[in-house]
Amino acid sequence: MTGQIHKEAAAKKALRELMPLIGPLLAWYDGSHRILPWRERPEAYRVWISEIMLQQTRVEAVRPYYERFLEAVPDIPHLARISEEALLKLWEGLGYYNRARNLKKAAMIIEEEYGGRMPDTRDRLLTLPGIGSYTAGAIASIAFGEAVPAVDGNVLRILARVRMDDGDIMSQKVRREVETALCAIMPRERAGDFNQALMELGAVVCIPNGVPRCGDCPWESFCRARAAGRIPEYPKKAGKKARTIEKKTILIIQDENRTAICKRPSRGLLAGMYEFPSLAGHVGEKEVLAWLDSMGYKALHIRRLEDACHIFTHKEWHMRGYAIRVDELEKPSGNVAGHFIFAGREETEEKYPIPAAFSAYAGYVRIRLGNEKFEC
Repeated sequence: MTGQIHKEAAAKKALRELMPLIGPLLAWYDGSHRILPWRERPEAYRVWISEIMLQQTRVEAVRPYYERFLEAVPDIPHLARISEEALLKLWEGLGYYNRARNLKKAAMIIEEEYGGRMPDTRDRLLTLPGIGSYTAGAIASIAFGEAVPAVDGNVLRILARVRMDDGDIMSQKVRREVETALCAIMPRERAGDFNQALMELGAVVCIPNGVPRCGDCPWESFCRARAAGRIPEYPKKAGKKARTIEKKTILIIQDENRTAICKRPSRGLLAGMYEFPSLAGHVGEKEVLAWLDSMGYKALHIRRLEDACHIFTHKEWHMRGYAIRVDELEKPSGNVAGHFIFAGREETEEKYPIPAAFSAYAGYVRIRLGNEKFEC
């Protein structure tokens, strides 16, 4: 009973605070929103792919990937049947590769359990791999018109500022409270537009970094944080844990015209992707040569490359690199030698998905990763 009373009180508060914001927000969205490919045809499959790509990735980075992905994988049956390696190659450069794997897993379930048709409610969408509360709300509201919220970081930020809410937006409790508040005011006839308008406002006006463009905001006269001169204080976030640092030595091993790559383990970070051979820690030249010799390779030349760093969500790779030329005639026989694949530049770009973590070293052998392959 207490919980129900609390929910009713929260709904009434939301009506008081947020109802006046709906009209100005939708009017602003109607006149100012960006033209994006997934908005032009908001079909369920297209919305799903866009929302998964946009997780932790900027719109500008997603645009070219989105069009190429839909051309290669136009629907759920194609997605269910594509090989994982081909899928990861399409995703190469976008990062967070489990997003792509979960797309395929979900497509297989949709084929098997829903006859190849996307589930049309938030609750059913939530049963699929890789689809959480926000993504389910976005698909259900935009593609099917279900009046459910889609609460992401943008939405949490702008509501924290306009309401001057001290809640920690990293807390699931705060997220649920925001979802409840939005459910109470959701315009039933424009649920998808309302969710997209909230996201858009946070993406282009009430931005996370830099100075918000308050003069362009439809909520300028409503915003409590602006009125109090306290916008930089919101939203409130708990401190993040420090990232762990992992030292690696990256080896660019070449014979006459090919470069060695190898496949990462099927589980863990960057699972199933390809990489340049590496050693744990920062290893010296003599140790590298000794290791190569133990693998059956005769090094003709070795030189040190510049150090590089790649930052993941919870980890940093601090990398030392070496370029090594090996003797074509004195190395293990066969194309796959000592667990390495020796491949030419074009073959590597076309066939083997290599994560952006190695982009600093791929440049030494003119291998273009991700979107680079399509730039002039």
